[in-house]
Amino acid sequence: MNDEQTPATLRWAVRLLLLEGAGLAALTLLFVYWDVTAEFAAIEMALSSTGYVALMAAIFIGVGIALHRRKRWARGPGIVVQMLQMPIGWTMLTHGQPLVGAPLFVLGLAGAILLFAPSTRVALGVR
Repeated sequence: MNDEQTPATLRWAVRLLLLEGAGLAALTLLFVYWDVTAEFAAIEMALSSTGYVALMAAIFIGVGIALHRRKRWARGPGIVVQMLQMPIGWTMLTHGQPLVGAPLFVLGLAGAILLFAPSTRVALGVR
């Protein structure tokens, strides 16, 4: 992606997706550590949570890379994952985890706005 020809909205959307994916990858490593070291009553629940976070990390990073390469199809999944992040952030924000929930909500909202921006659509050839 040539930064001079790429609109700021698309560059920032890619950066956010990759940042969120990196955060989820770090959380996956923490979950793996907990899976290995903790005693669980329901190991299936622990492993499924770890798998879900790992899958989401892969999706965020994959969509970020695809948008960096200006793949038109990646805009839709990018919007979806950003919008799915907002209710998670809102729930955490309103249920006692504001330090995690507020950033999640704001990042999801910002990412969705950047991907809906007209300059992003034009850069990706979306009508």
